[in-house]
Amino acid sequence: MKRIGILTSGGDAPGMNAAVRSVARKAMDAGLEVFGINYGFAGLVAGDIFQMTSETVADRINTGGTFLYSARYPEFAQVEGQLKGIEQLKKFGIDALVVIGGDGSYHGALRLTEHGYNAVGLPGTIDNDIPYTDFTIGFDTALTTAVDALDKIRDTASSHQRVFVVEVMGRDAGDLALWSGVAAGAEAIVVPEKDYDIKQIAEDLKKGFENGKKHGIIVLAEGVMSSEDFLAELKKHGDFDARANTLGHMQRGGVPTARDRVLASKMGAYAVDLLLEGQGGLAVGMENNQITHHSILDLFDEKHHADLSLYDLNKSLAK
Repeated sequence: MKRIGILTSGGDAPGMNAAVRSVARKAMDAGLEVFGINYGFAGLVAGDIFQMTSETVADRINTGGTFLYSARYPEFAQVEGQLKGIEQLKKFGIDALVVIGGDGSYHGALRLTEHGYNAVGLPGTIDNDIPYTDFTIGFDTALTTAVDALDKIRDTASSHQRVFVVEVMGRDAGDLALWSGVAAGAEAIVVPEKDYDIKQIAEDLKKGFENGKKHGIIVLAEGVMSSEDFLAELKKHGDFDARANTLGHMQRGGVPTARDRVLASKMGAYAVDLLLEGQGGLAVGMENNQITHHSILDLFDEKHHADLSLYDLNKSLAK
C-alpha cells in the first residue's frame, strides 16, 4: 500500500476535520501518500481528488464542518456507481480508503472492500446512532451546542413563566435529547426509544407551576414528531402559555470540543493502522474508553442502544 484516500460523507459533524488531519498525518508519518476526495462518494465518482500535504491539514483540528465537503450520493448503492468510483481510484493509484460518516457512508466503504479496495469507516455523525461505539465524532459538540441553547431558552421561559418544547436532532436516536435534557434540567424528555404519556407530562407541568416553578422545558427528539405537533397535542391537556422551538442545523456547526478532537484523532490514527495491516471492511469505535473495531457487516445486524438510564434519572430529578 502506497497511497490512501480520505472522504467525508453524509451529514457534516464537528470533528470531521480533526479526523481527516489525524488520518493524513498518521499516514504520511508511515511513508504513505495521501489524497483528499471532495464531496464524498459523488466526488470520488467525479474524480474530484487531490494530493494532500501536511500543510493541507494545518490548523484544521479546531474547525467545524468538513473542508473536504460532503454530499448525498445514493447512486453509489448501485454496482455501476461503485465501479465508476473504482475507476477513479485506479486512475489516481489509491490503494485504500478511510470513509468518515454515518450508516450510509459505511455501506459505501463495505462495497469498496468487497471490490478489493480496503476501506475503514469512522463514525462521524452528531446523532450518536452507530452501534459498537459509545460516542460518535461530533456528538459531544452538538450536545454542548444544544445545552447552551437550552440554557438560553430557560432564561426567557422563566421570565414569562412559559413552557417550551425544544426539538433537538438525532434522526431516529434519542441520545441528544437524553443527554441535553439531563444536562439542562428539563422537566421532561421525549425520545423514540421510550413510550410517553403526554397527559401525564401536562399534569407534571401543572404541578410544577403550582409548586413555584417558573418554567417548563420539554426536550423532544426529532424522531418522535415535530415540536409544533407535540405542542399542539400538549395544549389539549392544559391551557399553557407555551412555545415550540426547533434548534435545527445549528447543532451540526461550530468549533469541535476537546473531547471530539481527541476522539477523532485517536480514531483516525487507528484507521491507518488497520489499513497498514491489510484490513478493510471495518468500522472503528470507542467502547469503554478503549479503541475498537468491528466488521461493518456486524453493524448492520446490530442496533444502537440509547442510555435509557438517563431517562429514568431525569424523571426523578425533574420533580
